[in-house]
Amino acid sequence: MLRRLLVITVPLLVALVAALGIPLASAVVQRETQTTYLDRLGDARRFASLAESALQSDRLLALDFEIQRYDQLFDIPVALVSADRRLLLTSRRGFNPTNDPEVVAVLAEALNGIQPDTDYAAWPWRTGPMVVVEPVGRDSEAVAAVVTVSPTGALRGEVLRQWGLMALAGLAPMLAVVAAAWPMSRWVLRPVRRLDEATAAVAAGNLDVRADEVGGPPELRRLARSFNTMVDVVGKALNRQKAFVADASHQLRNPLASLRLAVDNLAPHVDDEHGKEAHQIAVDEAEEMGRVLDTLLAATRLDSARQTEPVEIDQLLVTHKPAWEALAAKSGVTLKIDVPAGLTMQEPPGGLGSVLDELVSNAIRLAGATEVRITGKPGELHVVDNGEGLSADERELALQRFWRATKHQNIAGTGMGLAICAELIESAGGTLTLHDAGPGLDVKVSLSA
Repeated sequence: MLRRLLVITVPLLVALVAALGIPLASAVVQRETQTTYLDRLGDARRFASLAESALQSDRLLALDFEIQRYDQLFDIPVALVSADRRLLLTSRRGFNPTNDPEVVAVLAEALNGIQPDTDYAAWPWRTGPMVVVEPVGRDSEAVAAVVTVSPTGALRGEVLRQWGLMALAGLAPMLAVVAAAWPMSRWVLRPVRRLDEATAAVAAGNLDVRADEVGGPPELRRLARSFNTMVDVVGKALNRQKAFVADASHQLRNPLASLRLAVDNLAPHVDDEHGKEAHQIAVDEAEEMGRVLDTLLAATRLDSARQTEPVEIDQLLVTHKPAWEALAAKSGVTLKIDVPAGLTMQEPPGGLGSVLDELVSNAIRLAGATEVRITGKPGELHVVDNGEGLSADERELALQRFWRATKHQNIAGTGMGLAICAELIESAGGTLTLHDAGPGLDVKVSLSA
């Protein structure tokens, strides 16, 4: 964000300096050009005055000496051209302005008695000379014209020098602003960065992190205080919720145990078949309530577990495979495991083994399958059965807490195991999804390697 802020600020500052500097640069060119032009025009008018007297008296020697002396001092060639375009005098050999098309056009205006305006501007990239033509005579009675062709190298050099000074004058405050913008931007953005870090930590489950309420602008400090207040409120609400579930579950254990004991004590006193059937229903309901309480406690532990760590799948399979095989043998189901050696995955809180225990148990108990396969590849584990499977609508609902398929209502369970497994996997940055195995169900666990 700091770089983006500077990328926005610095070009705007450069554009502002350019908006002010370009008109000033143009003004410098116009001023220096006008100053030089007026100086050359004054010289040309002086020579025109001398030429008028010299032409009237037919004595050009003194004028010739003046223009040659002028050329030697200032390196500016001068020529006197008659009304019929003949070269009368020149300050240096080979200098004949009547051969230059640009001079001829200006010369025509001067010989018509019109003082020509110069369109020259001393831009540094323009290399042509400055031509000044002054008519000799009055109004339309011009009998000749004085032509000066001034080199502009020194003029353009002066323009460049002044541009350089202007650039330095503009660059110094711009650099000062950029230098001040860097720490200012860091001061403004530091609380934003810390707030972002605190938000990421809270999203990861660490409700003890707080944003910085000291540094930065007042608006960001107020935002940080509001964020910390929100985290406090959310943390307290979650703690109260978990405490309520845990306390309620623990408090219900004693009455439930007493109820189960009372129901068991009734068994010797029940003689008829209907009474025994009702007694068995009461026993089953008491056991179901016990499983629900255990599931609620497991969900409470899930909400507080956030740490993850890598686990070697080979070692996990060695530990859990005997229990899976025993359960499969008891149910008459064939268990096959095809997982490559050396596979490592990120383990969710509570352990990846407990997740696989639940998935394998569900596949054996609930699917009505004859075969359950556990396969794996980098980043994925699959528990696939060839049983009845679930419809598309049922697969969408199966990851919700307390949901059970209609065909599984008479089988022991709470409907929370698969939902808890999905939440465990998600807390480790992975996903648990259900897919049609045609026939059967494919439970896919995706975790980073």
